[in-house]
Amino acid sequence: MSKAAITGIHGYVPDYILTNAELERMVDTNDEWITSRTGIKERHILKGEGMGSSHMGSKAVAGLLEKMNIKPEQVDLLICATTTPDYVFPCTANLICDMVGIRNIGSFDIQAACSGFLYALTIGTQFIETGKYRKVIVVGADKMSAITDYTDRTTCVLFGDGAGAVMLEPNDEGVGVLDSIIKSDGSGQNHLLQKAGGSRYPPSHETVEKRWHYVYQDGPSVFKFAVKNMADVSAEIMERNHLSGSDVAWLVPHQANKRIIDATAHRMGIESDRVMLNIHKYGNTTAATIPLCLFDYESQLKKGDNLIMAAFGGGFTWGAAYIKWAY
Repeated sequence: MSKAAITGIHGYVPDYILTNAELERMVDTNDEWITSRTGIKERHILKGEGMGSSHMGSKAVAGLLEKMNIKPEQVDLLICATTTPDYVFPCTANLICDMVGIRNIGSFDIQAACSGFLYALTIGTQFIETGKYRKVIVVGADKMSAITDYTDRTTCVLFGDGAGAVMLEPNDEGVGVLDSIIKSDGSGQNHLLQKAGGSRYPPSHETVEKRWHYVYQDGPSVFKFAVKNMADVSAEIMERNHLSGSDVAWLVPHQANKRIIDATAHRMGIESDRVMLNIHKYGNTTAATIPLCLFDYESQLKKGDNLIMAAFGGGFTWGAAYIKWAY
């Protein structure tokens, strides 16, 4: 059976950069506090009226198609992982397809918060492995600035906007997505959520006044769960594939907090020089963090490299994937 291999990657971040220095003028915080607790120095923000996650996702997909010299009509399926869809419906994947000229294919969104890209990658892999499709695009795109409360110093320092896209194609050389694990625990819902805007609490004057349309995070609880579960699932996927830390060329972690990343790498026995890290310049872009890491580090990847991807997000959701790089 053919494996699903990542055969191309492209990323996009908006031009506007929100620095820690600018945040110091907005809320009671400072660069030392932000950097020491999160590792973040700056983040990119999408500006412009009527601009949503699809605008960034389409940039990533268009760049991917151009880079790989693939025509829109050759794509069989597009999956978008996003927590910040342009609309309740239609889905953001539909909008991305329209923007890049992809027609008459299946396209849909996956919502698993910061674990969304790993969930979408796992789903896209199945379509390749069954032989159903030959070219599947998986996108992670989030405009977190749309749901960030810039009066809340505990959360506004964390998030940025961005998108990344990968192409999945069949491969018979023993490389590709070799294993994945996805997990969830809904009891964590109240620790990290956007309370209003859905069917439980539709928009109203009351929900707006209570600021329920912004991200709420119970930082200590989320940190505790994230450190344990991201490290545990990374160790689990290594153990069941008989990998030691020395076998792994790169850890590709979700970029939420440098302390969580460091704890995961330590548990896996991986030195810091083999950990992909770009949180300092992008912040937490939710579903876009892992593909943006791959895009930034693409030139350092070699065919056959063992990669472990790991993420943790609201829900709670978490997961890991074992990939042997294909090019």
